[in-house]
Amino acid sequence: MCELFGASASQARGYSPWLMPFRERGGAAADNPDGWGIASWASDQARIEKSPEPGWRSERFRQLAQSVNSRLLLAHVRKARHPPLPGLLNTHPFAHACCDREWVFAHNGMVPDLIDQSGPEAICRPEGETDSEFAFCHLLAAIVDAYDDDLAHWLEQLATRATAIAALGKFNFLLSDGRVLIAYGHDRLHHAERAGGVALIATEALDAGAWQAFAPGELRVYRDGVLLASHAAVPFRQENRLP
Repeated sequence: MCELFGASASQARGYSPWLMPFRERGGAAADNPDGWGIASWASDQARIEKSPEPGWRSERFRQLAQSVNSRLLLAHVRKARHPPLPGLLNTHPFAHACCDREWVFAHNGMVPDLIDQSGPEAICRPEGETDSEFAFCHLLAAIVDAYDDDLAHWLEQLATRATAIAALGKFNFLLSDGRVLIAYGHDRLHHAERAGGVALIATEALDAGAWQAFAPGELRVYRDGVLLASHAAVPFRQENRLP
């Protein structure tokens, strides 16, 4: 069921010690053969490369795993569920504009009922058919009126919406505006810190070092390899359910 890898570092660097084993999880070491994608950043500009082919067989994935250099990284290998066939428009990560910034998102889990929920169309229209991209648009709709340089101002809105979406199924995600890396662990996500000011997020451990599981419903925010905020699970309330 899809897997995520994200990193935030104090300076631009490579990630091959983790991207190479993550590549194998795209159909060889794990059953995620239906596409791969990597987002990295030059300043605030995202560079996204992705393909609906199995990651473990992709020569381009191998090249990027060994050469990408960035402070921020977000990667995904896909197990197709909704819809159940590979396709480029349904391959993560997704990118949409909101609040005068470009946002990038990838998801692990299933929230198919979200496709029938209305709400974010004025802010974000999915280009593909996945429940994941619909969820992405719902997250952006939740923060559009609150987003500014004060992280605390909009993070609570994001956490509340993430909890509401998670109540519909399984919802683990990585999200970035090019400055911070946001990770939400509903039921299957781990974090680790490595020498040199590197914070790592992954569905499953990617090296022999220590990894810690997210608390259920925990949201963590990193910038330049430093943990800025950690929100415990927000209690779900019926009044916060999706429209």
